[in-house]
Amino acid sequence: MNNHTKSNALWITQTAIMIALIVVIQATTSGLGQFVTGSLVNLILILTVALAGFTSGLTVACLSPIFAFIFGIGPQFPQIIACIMAGNAVLVTAWWLILGKNGHTQYPRVAAAALVAALLKFTILWLLVVKIVAPLASNIPAPAKQNLAKMFSTPQLITALIGGGIACLLLPQLAKALKHRPANQKTTN
Repeated sequence: MNNHTKSNALWITQTAIMIALIVVIQATTSGLGQFVTGSLVNLILILTVALAGFTSGLTVACLSPIFAFIFGIGPQFPQIIACIMAGNAVLVTAWWLILGKNGHTQYPRVAAAALVAALLKFTILWLLVVKIVAPLASNIPAPAKQNLAKMFSTPQLITALIGGGIACLLLPQLAKALKHRPANQKTTN
């Protein structure tokens, strides 16, 4: 098996595992509320992009709201899915741009990524859901619009900060542990 084939197989495996993990977390914690589920989803998105790479993180970020919708977790309005995808994509993109390939062990960069990414995700979701999509959507009843305004405001900032905070604690140790794997198990991305 050549290196390209091995790299593709690794990407598929890592991405599939993270998608499965995020679906299980969404399904098993949905009864615990937005702060638990949202924080854990953000953590998994961050770990995916930081450890498996940008394309894996972006893939998981975009598929996560689709699976949540299919399984009845979160808002059941299709137009909200694209908004959540955009928020998740901004989160993983910010983490990727700030950390780069080798910033996992540099605590100031990890902390900056947590803060900047949380603020960006919150801003995107608030603008898209609260200010644009919900007010313009004719199929969303007024009480649901009020609920969406609550869900996609400050709680999004809090859950992104919690997920990022946990990532700040885990990433340096995970990066060191993965760096010390045998040479035949190292990944490139």
